[in-house]
Amino acid sequence: MITFFFLLWIILNGRVTAELVILGLVCAVVVFAFASYALGYSVQREALIWRNLPWAILYFLNLIVEIVKAALQVGSIVFDPKKSPDPVIVEFDSQFHTMFQNAILANSITLTPGTYTVEQTGNHFRIHCLVPAMGVGLDDSSFVKLLGRVHVAKGGAE
Repeated sequence: MITFFFLLWIILNGRVTAELVILGLVCAVVVFAFASYALGYSVQREALIWRNLPWAILYFLNLIVEIVKAALQVGSIVFDPKKSPDPVIVEFDSQFHTMFQNAILANSITLTPGTYTVEQTGNHFRIHCLVPAMGVGLDDSSFVKLLGRVHVAKGGAE
């Protein structure tokens, strides 16, 4: 992070002199110390973010694929006169014990067309589904499998 602050200093100054390099290093250290103290920044937290970045990218791509698949399924229900919605509430418990993973799962389900997270308490979910088939396998979905690979901070609330 100090390197990032220092590079930002150099870019914003537009030139490199001995005075600017020394002042830039001092400012980078001061801003880093402020971020660590006032904003709760830590090197361990940054390492955790970098460690999870590949999974976050993969999760985001999977979310897009699932949204497209669900949108096509909802479209077939809406535009086919032979099909009609048959709403149902599905309940399940996730395997996750952190608020972070459960919140990501709840939001991912809500973003997917045809499903909506009605209630999430701890790791217990109540999901409204447009048709019963959309609720099958939610507890073992691709979202759950990818979120299970995310490394979470010790303490569990992160």
